[in-house]
Amino acid sequence: MRIPALVAAAAILLTACGTTENPATTTSASAGGPVTVTDARGKNVELEAPARKVVALEWGEAEIVTSLGVMPVGVADTAGYKTWNAAAPLDASVKDIGKRSEPSVDAIVALDPDVVVIAEERDSTLVPQLEKYVPVVVTKSSDASRNLDRLREDVRMIAKAVGKSAEGDKLLSDMDAKLAEGKKALEGKGVAGTPFFMADGWLEGSTVSIRPFGKGSLVSDIAEQVGLKNAWTGQVDPQWGLGQTDVEGLSVLTDPKTVLFYSASEDDVFTTGLAQNPVWQRLPFVASKKVTKFAGGTWTFGGPKSVASIADQVVRAVTA
Repeated sequence: MRIPALVAAAAILLTACGTTENPATTTSASAGGPVTVTDARGKNVELEAPARKVVALEWGEAEIVTSLGVMPVGVADTAGYKTWNAAAPLDASVKDIGKRSEPSVDAIVALDPDVVVIAEERDSTLVPQLEKYVPVVVTKSSDASRNLDRLREDVRMIAKAVGKSAEGDKLLSDMDAKLAEGKKALEGKGVAGTPFFMADGWLEGSTVSIRPFGKGSLVSDIAEQVGLKNAWTGQVDPQWGLGQTDVEGLSVLTDPKTVLFYSASEDDVFTTGLAQNPVWQRLPFVASKKVTKFAGGTWTFGGPKSVASIADQVVRAVTA
């Protein structure tokens, strides 16, 4: 799965069939008192009651809803979620409502949800269509200037929408405790400040494209929060903190103490596409075998449980 295409192209592709359908059903209310949340647009979204039937169009948001104890009724690309996000498994009851980049309005509205949770970059054309039939809460989803604080705000907003604010606070408290625990472990081992490089990648023909997780990406913030230092200084985008390079571009990483973490829940181009590459073989972290592949199902754009899992894996690798 080429994750970059899904992230980058989401707003563009929403003009396809998922946004031109004409659903016929309407929403229903859950039991409980009215709820108003102010979403990432600054819009007050009024719900007749805490949402019990939730559709989540992005996997990070689906993880948050599930972690709060509310199993979504619909998620985009459920098969992909199961491959890429093992932090908060979905039940078999969760319906697939189409691609993350091209969800089906018909499929969403047919589930009669109380609310749809959607990431900010998807709101240009899809949100107005959905709001004809169902309340929509828009999350910030990513902000490379403050990703952990942004995540906390998204969690609290979603938790309020589903009437699980106490559970949301506990989720965040557990996440912060895990980060503090990791920082203490690195300091105890005398490895705080270790430089790291994180990336994923994919094949385009016979060429391996590498996407660095630069400073400001969520996964970089996790590693820095436990005390490591991001060694990648190349240009990254302001929302996701993601860059672009090839194997030759990695030759700027010369510090022999640098460790590499990479994500590959499907095709592993770092072992299949780069293993015999002489430039790759000479990189210090490859030559010294300081390379860690995140476990399958590690979602680097996820919620608090993904954050805790990544912190665990980073700390375990550096302190081993």
